[in-house]
Amino acid sequence: MNDIKLRIRHTMLPVRDLDRTIDFYTRLLGMNVMRLRQQDNNTRVGYVGYGSEDEGPALELIETSRLEAVLPWAGHVAIMVPDLYGLCERLKAQGVTFTHEPHPVLPGSPDLMAHIVDPDGYAIELNERHTPFGPPSMGP
Repeated sequence: MNDIKLRIRHTMLPVRDLDRTIDFYTRLLGMNVMRLRQQDNNTRVGYVGYGSEDEGPALELIETSRLEAVLPWAGHVAIMVPDLYGLCERLKAQGVTFTHEPHPVLPGSPDLMAHIVDPDGYAIELNERHTPFGPPSMGP
């Protein structure tokens, strides 16, 4: 894998109160709000960290009334990859288990993702981004 540049993108944590958690990480630990999104009526997602998502890893904080929907992914690590399909071919050849084959993040999106499990069963998200995140926002 030495010819493929990988980096940690985010670690996901389910939270009970997104605003409270963002306040903790920004006010007490000096992180920036990198991005916020309302996924649906039941789910809000925030990304916090130092700098922007283009520059370094984030904590992905998910507040949802459907906790059972995110528990399988709680604590997963996402890894940014430059060529998702190429990496997935190599991983399949090595017998890595895929829980989701490579696919667009959203229909029609150039951004791609796949999910694998490590030898201990931990979920790993592989992510190929073509859409820049831009600078961090200044708060919730």
